[in-house]
Parts: sequence; structure tokens; C-alpha cells
Amino acid sequence: METKNKSNKRVKKDNSELLMNRRPLVSIIMNCLNGEEFLNLALESILNQTYKNWELIFWDNKSTDNSAKILKSFRDKRIRYFYAKKRTELHKARNLAIKKTRGEFIAFLDVDDIWSKEKLSLQIPKFKNKKIGLVYSNFYKLYEKNKKKIAYQNNLPRGKITNSIIKNYQIGIITVVIRKKFINKKNPFDFKYDLISDYDFGLDFSLKHNFESINKPLAYYRIHKNQIQKRKMILQAEQFCRWFKKKNIEKKFNNYDISSIKKKFEYYDLLKELNKSKIKLYYKMFKNFNFKNFLKLNALVLFPNKFIFKFIDNV
Repeated sequence: METKNKSNKRVKKDNSELLMNRRPLVSIIMNCLNGEEFLNLALESILNQTYKNWELIFWDNKSTDNSAKILKSFRDKRIRYFYAKKRTELHKARNLAIKKTRGEFIAFLDVDDIWSKEKLSLQIPKFKNKKIGLVYSNFYKLYEKNKKKIAYQNNLPRGKITNSIIKNYQIGIITVVIRKKFINKKNPFDFKYDLISDYDFGLDFSLKHNFESINKPLAYYRIHKNQIQKRKMILQAEQFCRWFKKKNIEKKFNNYDISSIKKKFEYYDLLKELNKSKIKLYYKMFKNFNFKNFLKLNALVLFPNKFIFKFIDNV
């Protein structure tokens, strides 16, 4: 019995090594719009990958800073530079960049974020199961003065995970690797909802494909003031409400319990009134009273600068 177990382990190891030896090409997409502040660190984290068979699709969204100069200082044949014909929203730029990829797998890293050096080496072997369409991992939230906090304390779901991510969406785009042939749309990211397009893509992709997860944090997601602001938070709320109605989410996910999405919609429906009529905001709050929403929104009304980071609801 012991010999059989050893034999099974050897076969599994051989399969994993076979995939690694074949080393499929991974296309890494980096969209850049004036990203010079942290760009060096992001690029170094790609070049330091222990998995070496990658290409970087660097999509310059008409930057006016030193981003292009910084990129071109990294002399590596695996880096492919593209300058946009016109500036677009992030996810339209991502769709355009995907069209330039040559790899079997696609990954994403933003200019202000960082990968751990073993990220791709740990993720690519997971695709030896041909049913796996997407592999993701835990990550760190990286704050000012390099303070970090692990994003999720629980074991991340795997397999058919639609139910799980409807209740608690835990897929950071910078940790994602996707099997390219499973992307069957011309524009996989719906850029009409640019601030929640990752969320929309993840839910939609989970309906058709199996996910694999790694509980170890393999990336660092930087939190900074340029990223989270009141205007962007309210715009996200408006997009979420429009997405919920226009895409008929209740019908699309009619086989699932979407009560958590409905609660999010109720909160965002209030939040989008924050910069408009305070009378209308409080009327809607009391009409469908929820104590948690009441506290959050009052904090944002009274102390916006203090609570903007704490109460932003990143879908």
C-alpha cells in the first residue's frame, strides 16, 4: 500500500513537472496611464519571476509622464510595448491589450502593484487539470509606509465557485491567471461598467468554468489616495446599480441565492445620492431602513475624509 502511494505521488509530480518543462507562454498585461511612481517595482517583480516563459504586453494609454522611458530602460526581449491610438477607460484598454497576446495563459498586473517571485511558478502547474479555466490566490493589501495586511483569512473557494463569490467576492484581478482559449468573447471585459468590470467578468466566467485557488498571498495590492476618492466611489455605486438593472442580474443568476448582491445594490442605491440631494438620501435611508447602511452613510456624510478609505466597498 505504501508503494502504491509513493507511485501515485510520483505520477502527480511527473505530471506537474511535465507541464512546467513544457513551460507554456504566459501573457502578462500591464495597462499604464501615468504610472511612473511605482512602475519600477511592478516591472522588477515580473522580471524576478522564477517562471521565465512570459511576455509582457505593456499598454501605454497615452501617458504624459516618464512611464515609457522607465519601461524602455528594462532591456528585455520579452517586453512588448504598445502605444494607444487614443486614451480609453481601463477595461477597454485591457480588451485591446488582450488582442495582442500570444500566450496560452493571460495574467494581469497594474503599474502600482507587485507580484511575489514564485507567483507564476505556483499557478501554472494548476492548469494541468484541463477543466481549470482560472487560477487565483490570496494577496496582501499594501498601505503607506509599506504596512501590509492579508486580504482574506479564510481558505479560498475552488471548483464551481459561483455561489461562493456571489456571497463574498474574493478574486483580486492582479492574482488571476486565465486559460486564454476559454475566453470566447471579443471583449471579455464590459467597459461600460469600468469600475466593476473585474467583478462582472469573474461572476460571468464562474458560470462556465472551474476555478483553482492558492491560499498563500502571491501579490501586493497597493492602497493609495489617488486610487480611492469620493468621486470614484460614487461613480462605482452608480455603475453597480446600472449593471444590476441593465444586465438583469436576478434573471441571469436565478438558480443562485443573490441576496448579498441585492443588499449591495440597496447600499449603492443610497450611496450614489451622496453628492446629490441629502434630503433624498435620508428619505431613501428611512424608507428602507438598514442600521448598518445608516451608520456607514452617516459617517461618510459627516466625516468623508476620515471614513472614505474604511467604507469604500470594492466589489
